[in-house]
Amino acid sequence: MAAGSEQQQGHRPGIYKQKNKQHKHGKHRTKGEIERENKGRVSVITLTKKQKKEQRKMDRRHTANQLRRNKKDQVLTEKRRLGSKDGPPHLVAVVALHAGVSASAVMQLLRQEDIASLVCDQGGMATVIDSFGLVLPRFKQRFTFVRPDAADLHSLLDVAKVADSLVFVLDPVVGLDSYGDYCISCLFAQGLPSHVLVCQGMSMLPVKKRVESRRVLARVAQTRFPEARLFPLDCGAEAASLLRYLGEQRQRRLGFRSRRAHMLAQSASYTSGPSGLGTLCVSGYVRGRPLQVNRLVHIVGHGDFQLKQIDAPADPLPLLSGPPRPLKARKGADDDVDLEGDGAAAVRVLMKADPSCIESLQSEAEVDPMDGEQTWPTATELLEAEESMKKKKVMKVPKGTSDYQAAWIVEEEEGIKEEDDEQSCTDDDDDDDDDDHEMMMEDEMDGEEEDKDAQHGASVSEEEDEVEVGSNGCSRAEKLYDETMNEEEESEALKRYREARANDMFPDEVDTPLDTPARTRFQRYRGLKSFRSSPWDPMENLPPDYSRIFQFQNFERTRCRVLAETAEEEEGVMVGWYVTLHIVDVPFSVMECFQAGRPLVLVSLLPHEQKMSVMHMLVKRHPSNTEPVKSKEELVFHCGFRRFRASPIFSQHTSGDKHKMERFLRADAPTVVSVYAPITFPSAGVLLFKQRDDGVQDLIATGTLLGSAPQRVVLKRIVLSGHPFKINRRSAVVRYMFFNREDIMWFKPVELRTKWGRRGHIKEALGTHGHMKCVFDNQLRSQDTVLMNLYKRVFPRWTYDPYVPLSLKWVKREGTVKANEIDME
Repeated sequence: MAAGSEQQQGHRPGIYKQKNKQHKHGKHRTKGEIERENKGRVSVITLTKKQKKEQRKMDRRHTANQLRRNKKDQVLTEKRRLGSKDGPPHLVAVVALHAGVSASAVMQLLRQEDIASLVCDQGGMATVIDSFGLVLPRFKQRFTFVRPDAADLHSLLDVAKVADSLVFVLDPVVGLDSYGDYCISCLFAQGLPSHVLVCQGMSMLPVKKRVESRRVLARVAQTRFPEARLFPLDCGAEAASLLRYLGEQRQRRLGFRSRRAHMLAQSASYTSGPSGLGTLCVSGYVRGRPLQVNRLVHIVGHGDFQLKQIDAPADPLPLLSGPPRPLKARKGADDDVDLEGDGAAAVRVLMKADPSCIESLQSEAEVDPMDGEQTWPTATELLEAEESMKKKKVMKVPKGTSDYQAAWIVEEEEGIKEEDDEQSCTDDDDDDDDDDHEMMMEDEMDGEEEDKDAQHGASVSEEEDEVEVGSNGCSRAEKLYDETMNEEEESEALKRYREARANDMFPDEVDTPLDTPARTRFQRYRGLKSFRSSPWDPMENLPPDYSRIFQFQNFERTRCRVLAETAEEEEGVMVGWYVTLHIVDVPFSVMECFQAGRPLVLVSLLPHEQKMSVMHMLVKRHPSNTEPVKSKEELVFHCGFRRFRASPIFSQHTSGDKHKMERFLRADAPTVVSVYAPITFPSAGVLLFKQRDDGVQDLIATGTLLGSAPQRVVLKRIVLSGHPFKINRRSAVVRYMFFNREDIMWFKPVELRTKWGRRGHIKEALGTHGHMKCVFDNQLRSQDTVLMNLYKRVFPRWTYDPYVPLSLKWVKREGTVKANEIDME
């Protein structure tokens, strides 16, 4: 037992310890004596402090009451504006959570003529997606119902980003199936708006089964939706009750969309340009915040673009007899508004982009390759050059060669020397961690032993296959099963499984190579006395990719300032207006996606949100995914409104200034994911998907966005292990950690530790075969293992791609999930 643990620990009082009032020693005067002595006289300083204190307390009370009243009025105003003539229509998305129910039947029931006075198809969107508008003069509200394709997860998530309410259609017998539960998990991770549950076919069940059906639905609602209300929907009266509830339902506030102006496209048109890019005109209702024409617009799944102008066409879903008169786009803008077209076809132009104020699309910082380079020789270098010119060197050159040509001729010995210098420079450049090829080579060397195990496993599997093929008792079903199996995919999965298992059993342990010196193989690593307290400069040896990103002096302060300025802005296109946005330099693929039946969602970006930086996200492994996910593997990210592909690195979520890298995504603890991506101000939900070889994307993790921090130090640890060969009290001879004397002398300053808690250091090298004498703080055990920790800073790979391939659709049949073989558009 250690000496420190033998000492008895003293009692430390907690925060609830009783603290008695201390006795006032010495002579003191009471308040009455002081007042009698002063005889009513009060000093100026005391009077000022007393009045200031009372005034501050009263002001605080009035300020709190005023803030509370303003907050209440703001919530009531937003609630009353939604669906009214002054606000956008109430956007409702109908989603089926079971293969046996039909969302189209719910849409058809809500579309009955006896409920609403006006049913209007939503222009071009009705031709590509099931949607319609509904005007209810009795409720003084208007709705827009949309039915996204639940089999296309991207479309479902995009519609849920902008929907005010979600209507989940359940099965009356089992509630929801496995794919419906999968969709609910994705929606919860992204941010679930207000929702309501609907069940059709309850009246068609036998009387004895209705009680059991209600019990099953109540259990599902209590488990997944504890605050949601369940509505039967079999007739027009029940549909009217549902509409009334949706109009009066309390709206859930989602931070990532309430701080930004966003829009769901109702109609779109495209005009081609000479350069292959054209102008996209998108019409819809502005939601969230006022929209400014000089801000950038992000089209979900396609990238960032600039606006040219904003028009105000006629509202296709008016609540009154005529369309509402559009208000001023900005102060003093009545004189600047002009009309385009003639007569009744004239369109009012609300705002035009100002070339001097419009935000730039520049996402990466401009890199000057000559930064830090010497562009003018110094006086010493000039003198050395003159002296070298004076020294004449006799060289054998061909006849007729000029002086200029002779300067380029290199002698044979000099050429050999230069080649040696280049070789040494190449060896020195191995320390540079910025080259992607070197990083790939390093990963290969890190997993050298794992590759050998995988090859051995592959050879074993080949032998087993030969035995199975050669056996005569194999059935036809087994042969068909073997034919459908992908051997390459199985071998890759086996390799990943063995790597993850080896990392769990022996964390970060690496075998020292026999053919390469350890000082060369691990030259980028260094030892730390203490991982917690040892210093590590965050600006040391940064990769070239860091010259392309942007960073803030204080990210949290910038975030608060930007959000505060955005909340105070009242200029621009107001919430609820039906407008047409003219977006320039848009590829035709955006229009093709809209025509193919997928929703088109636009969001106005906040300042700096188009710039690249190092973003960090806190995620947790989803229970449905059990396959190992390796660091620096390409994943699909859904972060707020953005969707992109990137290769992140994983690290521990700790409070120190250094964070240990995780080789695999852990399932038992939250993990920080670091990636090169555009800046996004929190809060925002994060979803991580992994795409299979067949095109299907599986959800692997969910979490939230932390923010931008390029100076966050992530260290990769490797552990070199050795075996105590001879033990003599506190000293021991250790072998198998190194295999030559030079490596021992190179790593001599690094501290050693053992698996049983002993600490020590290398004293000297014994012989030339890697044996070394080590001294520890206590006697070793023969079964103990000597370890050496080495660290290296790692960075993510720059593989950001805003264009994500569409996932294969899922077909739900009889409560099971199957991939549908469709053409990728």
